[in-house]
Amino acid sequence: MAELKYNRILLKLSGEALGGESGFGINVHEAESIASRIKEVREMGVDLAVVIGAGNLWRGKQGLERGMDRSTADYMGMLATVMNAMALMDALERQHVLTRVMTAIEMRAIAEPYIRRRAVRHLEKGRVVIFGAGTGNPFFSTDTAAALRATEIDAQVVIKATKVDGVYDSDPKKNPNAKKFDQLEYIEVLNRRLEVMDSTAISLCRENNLPILVLNLWDPKALIGALRGEAVGTLVK
Repeated sequence: MAELKYNRILLKLSGEALGGESGFGINVHEAESIASRIKEVREMGVDLAVVIGAGNLWRGKQGLERGMDRSTADYMGMLATVMNAMALMDALERQHVLTRVMTAIEMRAIAEPYIRRRAVRHLEKGRVVIFGAGTGNPFFSTDTAAALRATEIDAQVVIKATKVDGVYDSDPKKNPNAKKFDQLEYIEVLNRRLEVMDSTAISLCRENNLPILVLNLWDPKALIGALRGEAVGTLVK
């Protein structure tokens, strides 16, 4: 087996990843597809944690446009991430991958409360850990939760899973001449306002020298190639 570039990673998934082509709801087939890719990573011996968004179930922006309280909208989003986490956990365990869901908001009947040392111990025992409920605080995105949890568990990289093969200077679906970046600096992402992760998440990664790798999770070779040190996607560091 080729030597691994990363031995512990945090995978950041959008909620839409579970929604299939429509981007809404939970598509069981999509959950199983993602689970199979995670299983491949675990079989390589890589410690893997996951943070997943909630855009397939709840879009707080729509509530805010109707006058909803921001904190209420954000808490609803946190609850939706737990539903996604449970769906992914089920898909993983049906493929015989040991998995734990840990939540920033306590809901002991369905998941463990997030405790850093316990999360690290799960990883050391070869379990996939899915972090639900964001940071547990309103006004912070799941991007920021991913950066925070990755820092806490000493992950070597945050892998931002998308449906494109990296970061471009414009939308490649609309602009056939869009330029793909192979590597970017944190400050360049912030100054250009590139849609990698939100500015709070980028700043947290920058302060902790935590690289971000943006790649296409649906390319069957991309994630495995990245772990082996191949030039895949866009690296922000």
